[in-house]
Amino acid sequence: MYKIKEAIIVEGTYDQIKLSGFLDAVIIKTNGFTIFNDKKKLQTIKTLAEKCGIVILTDSDSAGFKIRSFIKQSIPPEYVKHAYVPDLRGKEKRKTAPSKEGLLGVEGINEQLIIKALENAGCTINEKTSEPVFGREITKADLFMFGLAGGKNSSEKRHILCNELGFPSKISANMLLLALNRLMSHEELEKYVEKIEIDT
Repeated sequence: MYKIKEAIIVEGTYDQIKLSGFLDAVIIKTNGFTIFNDKKKLQTIKTLAEKCGIVILTDSDSAGFKIRSFIKQSIPPEYVKHAYVPDLRGKEKRKTAPSKEGLLGVEGINEQLIIKALENAGCTINEKTSEPVFGREITKADLFMFGLAGGKNSSEKRHILCNELGFPSKISANMLLLALNRLMSHEELEKYVEKIEIDT
């Protein structure tokens, strides 16, 4: 398992599932071309870009390059890295026929080639350790203690926090936890929670 500092931007669910099997990273899917009209998702990507950087890892077909180009134009270049998978002909196992251009997408590329693509993009890659990015790790117990989980107004507080950070309100608890540990320290989260308490 490899820990990637940058958030990884992929096209779809199967890409996300594939990468989650061997990468410890925040992985955001664009849901294909829906990113063009999804302002909240784009804001999430912008927030992550400013905090930890992003790497765009889309398919090597024309659709993948359109999505890559859109994100590239939406975010300052200093926050963006580009990882490219090679043009490999073939068909993913779950599909009955190859894609329109006959190329394997990210989900069909083997682990070693993806790691190499991320390395070539200049990503910060480390073998997974228990050491968090910002000192003391934020845990599920912390979310509970801060009233962001398991409490009467937890849902409302999480919604406000997600709004503050530019995250979609429907982000899962596990993904929120992973993102928080990439973006801030335990102390910084505490300050956000204090602000929420004042505002609510």
